Amino acid sequence: MSEPLPGLLIGKSGIDVQLLPAMANRHGLVAGATGTGKTVSLQVLAESFSSIGVPVFAADIKGDLSGISQAGATNAKIDERIAKLELGDWGFYGSPVTFWDVFGEQGHPVRTTVSEVGPLLLGRMLNLNDIQEAVLTIAFRVADENGLLLLDIKDLRSMLKFVADNAREIGTTYGNVSPASIGAIQRALLALEEQGGDHFFGEPALDLFDFIQTDSNGKGMVNILAADRLMTSPRLYSTMLLWLLSELFERLPEAGDLPKPKLVFFFDEAHMLFDDAPDALLTKIEQVVRLIRSKGVGVYFVTQNPIDIPDTVLGQCGNKVQHALRAYTPREAKAVKAMAETFRVNPDLDVETVVTELKVGEALVSLLQADGSPMPVERTMIVPPHGRIGAIAPAERQAILASSLIAGHYEAAVDRESAHEVLKARGEAAIAAEEQAAAVAEARELELKVERPSGRAPAQPKARTTSSRKDTPLEAFTKSATRAIGSQVGRQIARGILGTILGSKK
Repeated sequence: MSEPLPGLLIGKSGIDVQLLPAMANRHGLVAGATGTGKTVSLQVLAESFSSIGVPVFAADIKGDLSGISQAGATNAKIDERIAKLELGDWGFYGSPVTFWDVFGEQGHPVRTTVSEVGPLLLGRMLNLNDIQEAVLTIAFRVADENGLLLLDIKDLRSMLKFVADNAREIGTTYGNVSPASIGAIQRALLALEEQGGDHFFGEPALDLFDFIQTDSNGKGMVNILAADRLMTSPRLYSTMLLWLLSELFERLPEAGDLPKPKLVFFFDEAHMLFDDAPDALLTKIEQVVRLIRSKGVGVYFVTQNPIDIPDTVLGQCGNKVQHALRAYTPREAKAVKAMAETFRVNPDLDVETVVTELKVGEALVSLLQADGSPMPVERTMIVPPHGRIGAIAPAERQAILASSLIAGHYEAAVDRESAHEVLKARGEAAIAAEEQAAAVAEARELELKVERPSGRAPAQPKARTTSSRKDTPLEAFTKSATRAIGSQVGRQIARGILGTILGSKK
């Protein structure tokens, strides 16, 4: 059996405070008020993981994290900290970085299909109520039964129109589909487009294994999502990251206890994931966080206050870095008290008092030990990062994008035939068939007028005991779709979202 990897130095407090790689997939928390050093701590953790070959994914809210791609430099504050912590020849270097951006402006585009996200998360993204979400689920089911691909927003919009046009037939199988619900969903889709949702949905869809890469030196790739613009659409941001996490859970095989994680996922501004989330979704989030550890993925929540994270999720976070908190209001004082109770007691440390006195770059740190138990909390000075602190220049970012291994792979959007194109073609064919039938009938009427003898009444058509009118193509398709809806057989479009966690995957 191989020797365990050495610990990753996070800071010093009389002793070296180290994160054990074998315990890194037990999840973690980085918390603290604005301006207390959370971003630098995140950068130190990301660099440490990358140095031992562990890929990292992190959202860059302010652009500051991009500096990890460039070598740092000495200055008075950094030199003082290096000397105080007795770090010796600390050294400065950049980490391998891949930049991503939903809007394709500051990184490679991030896309997925409507089908992959699925009705549950899409309903949250659109802020739908229970009835509207049920109608959305019906639209997905009808698309599945008829083999119609839902790739982008226009596909879903066309599918909703089809469901509305055939509401009577569909309703007999799946329940009432009201025009009001369809209208509400369509309006929400329009709002999502305005927020940038049309950039997120489409192809080529992101291959999550592009996150799990190392460079030629064996260092783990640091995947940075440019999120400064994305943050203006909080639901799109939080739902997209939850989709990434849940897709990782489904696609990665069981790994058990590994000497180091396969991937570490930093969820910045984590409170956005839980704000106004229904109980059912919170339960699923807790399940994914708890179970994804067995896939070798560590999840680290970054937020201003630990009370932003539900207790059921916070209880999964064994590694904690707590920067300064303020206690100016009764609620903040209560949060400080609750935070103090989550640490293993250190008799030499009054956590409630110290957390309000911490300086920038200091933190209360408790990490898991080799036996899985948390170490007593320590007042720790975080080591400086090896990379640059702060944002990089646009030219530096473009140079990294141009030299990326996936440069040019995701940039050009692809719009292949899917639900929108199929339904549009069928509708046009139905209209053309009706126009042709009308032209034939008109020509026949003119022919009868020419052949009819003068002064004689036209022959009366024989009464039909049964109707023999041939269905138009649109009517034939509607009947076919209705039969398919009632059938248990039908092709199912693969949707990965939450996989077996949310239910059986067709």
